[in-house]
Amino acid sequence: MSADLEQVRTLSLQEHGLATVATTRADGTVHASVVNAGVFGDPVTGAPGVAYVAVGKAHKLALLRRAGHATVTFRRGWNWLSVTGATHLVGPDDPDPAFDPAGLPQLLRDVFIAATGTHDDWAEYDRVMAEERRVAVFVRADRIIGNP
Repeated sequence: MSADLEQVRTLSLQEHGLATVATTRADGTVHASVVNAGVFGDPVTGAPGVAYVAVGKAHKLALLRRAGHATVTFRRGWNWLSVTGATHLVGPDDPDPAFDPAGLPQLLRDVFIAATGTHDDWAEYDRVMAEERRVAVFVRADRIIGNP
């Protein structure tokens, strides 16, 4: 079944942004992990999709850099929706010439909020994100499937 991003947003909010992200390893096998994600457009291209914040040393980032695509699946009970598409990384180790690096702290906050995150001390949040070389990961909504 085909679905849209508003259905994805609704389902993601019901599960506090918890989702499974999957990409491929060099040998073609699947690498999957759990993240907090939310509906969020790419800050450079404007393409609609989903996004999450990853730790800079996460193995999945090396895989995403190589593969260039991912699937993010949100699930609540028996209902699920998957967003599959090209990935775009923006962070200290993944600079984009079309994105001003001075905007990274706010971008990481915005993605975190879209994934249902909250924080009592944004200065501390920014410090930790910089220390951990956090990256904003965007997955373009090339295909959305599921059973909402």
